[in-house]
Amino acid sequence: MPRCLILVTKTSYRTDAFLAAARRLEVDVVLGSDRCHQLAELWSEEAFARLAPGLVETSLSLDYRDPDAAADQIAAAAAARPLDAVVATDDQTAVIAALASRRLGLAGNAPEAAQAARDKWVMRRRLAEAAVPSPRALLCSIDDEPRARARSLGAALGFPVVAKPLLLSASRGVIRADDEAALARALERVAAILRTRAELADGIEAARRILVEAYVPGEEVAVEGLVAGGALTTLAIFDKPDPLVGPFFEETLYVTPSRHPEAVQAVISRVTAQAAAALGLREGPIHAELRLPGGDDWRVDPVVIEVAARSIGGLCARTLRFSLGGAPEAGPGGPGGPVDDGGDHALEELVLRCALGLPLTHERRAGGASGVMMLPVPGAGVLQEVAGVDEARAVPLVEDVVITARPGERLVPLPEGSSYPGFVFARAGAGEGPDEVEAALRAAFAKLSFVVSPTLPG
Repeated sequence: MPRCLILVTKTSYRTDAFLAAARRLEVDVVLGSDRCHQLAELWSEEAFARLAPGLVETSLSLDYRDPDAAADQIAAAAAARPLDAVVATDDQTAVIAALASRRLGLAGNAPEAAQAARDKWVMRRRLAEAAVPSPRALLCSIDDEPRARARSLGAALGFPVVAKPLLLSASRGVIRADDEAALARALERVAAILRTRAELADGIEAARRILVEAYVPGEEVAVEGLVAGGALTTLAIFDKPDPLVGPFFEETLYVTPSRHPEAVQAVISRVTAQAAAALGLREGPIHAELRLPGGDDWRVDPVVIEVAARSIGGLCARTLRFSLGGAPEAGPGGPGGPVDDGGDHALEELVLRCALGLPLTHERRAGGASGVMMLPVPGAGVLQEVAGVDEARAVPLVEDVVITARPGERLVPLPEGSSYPGFVFARAGAGEGPDEVEAALRAAFAKLSFVVSPTLPG
């Protein structure tokens, strides 16, 4: 039976989904996490038994602040019982998985490639060197004087621009500035966010840096894919119907399949593949964000905003289901085409299959259109309750409404915040498509009401 290490964080939304995929594939799981080592034994015996009785054979408590040390610990554990794959679930664990895979001689991305996908400045340089369309960008420090730096950056790049931290995700710290004064304020705000980060205290140099890049107009799309042997398979292209124009970039709607013309989608896939190759990503999932400055003109290449060496975050992977074709089946008239297994394979299963070298022939999206709405933070404060959840679930095409924030939890909007209070999922039936899915998500959101009390100053 294959044996796989899955790296998760204490706050990961996706642990259950990866464990369910491992159960379906009959894979032995070692679960690695950044939980406190002093609680590791308690976590293993109680929490893991609850999550996956009979599936998780052991656990590793790893220091994610030191990727090399974490990879060494993984290699030492694998010396006693070998691993067949190391799977990352987010940006932070992608570098550790790459380092561990190299030590163990397993298929995976080179650590340099995983780091390039995590560090936005390295990504910009790699893409520029490979002539992959991406925003012009410059680098500054949290120690720079904001007004003087804003003046020089504006002179070099023009306006509008977008300031963003190098290592953060989920749009945290991403701010558009339309003039010099706004950019100075943005640099101060991003610097304040970075000064609260553990990476800064740990002496990670990239945690001191801020990327400032030219703003790219146009609709934004997301690409979900798998890379095997350097070749990209596009699994899904998501439209993002809500304009993402700033000053902050809170994502809401993801709807697939894309409604852009097939020729435009082909160009999106081609440029995404070029970007993955430029970063050196050769194995595993990728999640990319691109802008379409030419709209539906397929002759204008999309611009790459991000390429992550992981699959889509949060609970958004629930929107995707796949069918896997098997070997041709012989019928009365001789050999037939690939066998369609009926679908209902989760994205996490495809990620594990890819890591373990299991067949992925003829994978394709199963069922009709689908989508997710990441619920926007209604405002700063303490959540008291969310009303209207049952009414939202009753909207036609809505599959589920999941509120991940708990009563008493502090809600923090972007750019300081980094999490959404919940998700709405919808899936089309026969004769329905992306337009109906989008309408259902918006209708369900309209049923929800967040009761938030203000926090006390200070």
